[in-house]
Amino acid sequence: MNKLSFKYFTKSLIVITILVNIISGNLLAQSKNPSPLNFPTPKNIDNMLFYIQRDPNINTAIYAINYQENGKIDKSNPIKAYWIRYAEKGEKKDFNYMQRKFAYGLESKTINNEEFELQFVSYKKLPLTLKKIDSDQKYHVFVSVNQKRIQVEKIFVRIEGGSFWLPNVKYAEVTGIDASSNKTITERMLL
Repeated sequence: MNKLSFKYFTKSLIVITILVNIISGNLLAQSKNPSPLNFPTPKNIDNMLFYIQRDPNINTAIYAINYQENGKIDKSNPIKAYWIRYAEKGEKKDFNYMQRKFAYGLESKTINNEEFELQFVSYKKLPLTLKKIDSDQKYHVFVSVNQKRIQVEKIFVRIEGGSFWLPNVKYAEVTGIDASSNKTITERMLL
């Protein structure tokens, strides 16, 4: 084999080795990536707007309308959020102080009588809108992701390591109804 052929062969072998490593690494990562489809789906939850699921466990954060005793929405606190702890026999449990103030809690601002702006305390770059819709006279939560307006049904947050105070969030997937097509869609946001 001459020098030129050997050099070409060596470079080709290196490129093939790198490609095989990348492909096998991606396949391994995909096989370890838990799918939101394996999580329980909350059912028969009164006034539920949407829910959040995330690794590393199947406990689910529920976000529901907070109605007053008179049947009207509580304008000072329109959303009631809590856990369904599927890992603990489906027990309902309020967020603790840290979860409410630094992780899963929502802040709200009244826009008008039937519309509110919402923001997660941990990620203010994603404004949500809680709004009563004329067609069904019910409240729904909307968000814009990748230039698509979505009526939110669920959010899945992929976490890989990190710490309690600073988890390594890889992405969030928002699933819901596309406001323009009325079809179910899932949009991923890299965080």
